[in-house]
Amino acid sequence: MKQTNRPRTALLALAAVPVLALPVAATAVQPMMYEQKVARHEESLVIQNPIGGVQNSKWYDYRINVNESRKELASDLRHASDIEDQRDAWEEYGTELHQERGKYVKYMSKRGYRVPQVYFENL
Repeated sequence: MKQTNRPRTALLALAAVPVLALPVAATAVQPMMYEQKVARHEESLVIQNPIGGVQNSKWYDYRINVNESRKELASDLRHASDIEDQRDAWEEYGTELHQERGKYVKYMSKRGYRVPQVYFENL
């Protein structure tokens, strides 16, 4: 009767699986860059509803500029060749969001509308 090496082959195949999965797992978790954290924070501060419920040209300009900034970030990240390009893209994105929000809030505050804020006392 002829002997087969099937148990060895199966054992060898099982041993190779974790080795193949290692590069995928190692690249899946990357620390977030400082610029990306700042940009994500600015992204969380994007105004979702018009101040005072007033939908004027400044509100639409603000929303268009935010969407354009997002598209530009995606394009910049696609074309980034190194970590510095990625940092520059995230920094530019965060700065643009901050500036656009500031311009919109300043314009609306001159018209007598304020951004709603909540204050907690005695916590």
